[in-house]
Amino acid sequence: MRRFYAKCLVDKYSLFAPWLLGVLGFGSDVVLSFFPYAGKDFLTQSLGVSLRHIALLPFDFSTIGLHLWYIYMIIGLYLYMPIFSCWIGKASDKAKRNFLIAWAIASCAPYLHQFVSPNIWGTCSWNQFGMLYYFAGYNGYLLLGHYLREKSWSSRQVCLIGIPMFVAGYLLTYFGREYILSLPDCDENMAELFWTNNSVNVMMMVVPLFMACKLVKIRSARARALLANLTLCGFGIYMVHYFFIGYSVIIMRWIGVPVCLQIPCAAVLAFAVSWIAAAAGTKYLGKYSIWILGSCRREKIRKG
Repeated sequence: MRRFYAKCLVDKYSLFAPWLLGVLGFGSDVVLSFFPYAGKDFLTQSLGVSLRHIALLPFDFSTIGLHLWYIYMIIGLYLYMPIFSCWIGKASDKAKRNFLIAWAIASCAPYLHQFVSPNIWGTCSWNQFGMLYYFAGYNGYLLLGHYLREKSWSSRQVCLIGIPMFVAGYLLTYFGREYILSLPDCDENMAELFWTNNSVNVMMMVVPLFMACKLVKIRSARARALLANLTLCGFGIYMVHYFFIGYSVIIMRWIGVPVCLQIPCAAVLAFAVSWIAAAAGTKYLGKYSIWILGSCRREKIRKG
């Protein structure tokens, strides 16, 4: 729940941002630079709008904190974990594999719904819980991570299995998106169909990447320390990165980075600035950083 409170604090700061920018004399164009998807009500830069959205935090992540959908999702996983953990502790490898197979099939549901039938597996206007509903979602990634943690691939398996699997997933994502955008009736929801996190193409890219990373042996003490700090600051980086995305893209355009490289370079810049901000917060806020950034040095937690 500390991460939920951290989410509330970060979201509260972002909700106040349009009003504060107005107080400082900046217009709605600056608001859009920081928060490209800000709703029309935030462009009024009204304190009342900010307070109303703060009151809705238990239910709504707002249009200037779109990335914070993740917090509500992960709270649901935490609530589900005690039940899931009891099953995992007793289930055989075969049972786990069967669950993962059902999850892989369920991850095709968005495509089947779009291209085969809107009433796939029993879903309809009065029932959104289809046949494989309970095998779908991010609980599959929970089990996948648990299952793969004890498994290992050789370099040969990564090359013969992992690379073709990743390429197939990537091509499905790329050409699927190109196709869906070409449809005359393509709307916002359809445009993101092949970007869905819980989809078979994403799974096909995640598994080989995970298994390839397990083969990497890092012996440099400095690199290990950096990765340890990244792990410590990871949640805080996620919490604050949305503040820096808009201006990172603006900076890339301003310095004349080629269009094809603007997004990757902006992503690196936003990541670096977010890491610096999260590391500074974790260091100087001490035990209070757990409530603001969702991360804290363990020794400082014990002292607190």
